Amino acid sequence: MTSPTVVAAAKWTTAHDLTGATAWYGQHDGPVVLKGTTKVLVVGGADAGGAALGRAAVYNPADDTWKATATQPSPRRLHTVTALADGKVLVTGGIGGSTAPGLASAEVYDPTADTWSPAGTMNQARWGHSAVLLPNGKVLVAGGTAVRAGRTTRALRSAELYDPAATTDATRWTTVGDMTDARSGHPAVALKDGKVLVVGGTAAVGTDRDPALAFCELYDPDRATWTPTGNLLRPRALHQATALSDTTVLVTGGRAPGAGDDGTFDPLSRRTAETYDLATGAWTAARDMPAGRAQHRAVALGPGKVLVIGGTGSDPDEAGYRSVVAYDAASDTWTTRAGLLTGRWAFAAAVLPDTKVLVTGGATRSGLAAADPTATELTAATELFDGSGA
Repeated sequence: MTSPTVVAAAKWTTAHDLTGATAWYGQHDGPVVLKGTTKVLVVGGADAGGAALGRAAVYNPADDTWKATATQPSPRRLHTVTALADGKVLVTGGIGGSTAPGLASAEVYDPTADTWSPAGTMNQARWGHSAVLLPNGKVLVAGGTAVRAGRTTRALRSAELYDPAATTDATRWTTVGDMTDARSGHPAVALKDGKVLVVGGTAAVGTDRDPALAFCELYDPDRATWTPTGNLLRPRALHQATALSDTTVLVTGGRAPGAGDDGTFDPLSRRTAETYDLATGAWTAARDMPAGRAQHRAVALGPGKVLVIGGTGSDPDEAGYRSVVAYDAASDTWTTRAGLLTGRWAFAAAVLPDTKVLVTGGATRSGLAAADPTATELTAATELFDGSGA
């Protein structure tokens, strides 16, 4: 296999620090670019002790400033943040404390008024779920984790829709058909004709480490039903799924599986990537990334191009990666880009309208890699990258 091309072009540059060191460990907990602007909103997250944070801030690249919203949202982590068609932002579920049960509440942020307001109550309290905006303006919320009897947890099959046009709390949230498989911590990607692909994730089975899933399925908004589609070539958790086009998806990395195909143990082995084609419903192996990673971020930089940023190999005892690589679907190649100034995982990443990539917050070290092995080190550092050449 050929080595990745190395390009030492655009660099990451330091921006103003976030309002407080924060980590976002979920798949759909933000950030979002506010509609019609270049501003970025981040919401909630976790502090170094794992407690949920009740704050939100907006980054303005025009003057390189973070500003806290006038009112604050409820404390949440492992929640979802979704930009709505009207420019408002929906936040759902999550965990309200370090060990609290899941939340069923939802809130909407109005950037024009700079206010947060209640958005009804979901039919199921959940965290680690997915949330995707559909073409009809509704939001599909699916899966996640909930508490069962005895304080143990279970993965959810249930799904529901949020209707921002509803006039009463009773009609804001409606249930739709259950997913084929219960799952949590899964990415979900909007595709052609409003279909939504959910990819892998985990399901609680009572062990210390929830097993990764290879199962994938599609939601059809016209029928409000779920249909199984092709399985991943490898089960994945803590991975990323990014649209390459309106019919194709790239999946990267994930938690190291331990023993590889040859029976040897490789703690950093999740280098693999694969692509999904809606036309065939099948996954195909893509070229391996230069290095394995999990809890990274992957952002689309235009048709067929994805930037994969940071991550880690083993979050219990690891330092965050500075590594950044770019994927080009046309040539199935990876190009090594300039590394982050601060290595991190579980951070926020967004592409601005001018194709600059914003990265902020995240975990930098944990366990034996940290100065204090009992605490995870977080960062408030913010960086910008010119993604136009990636």
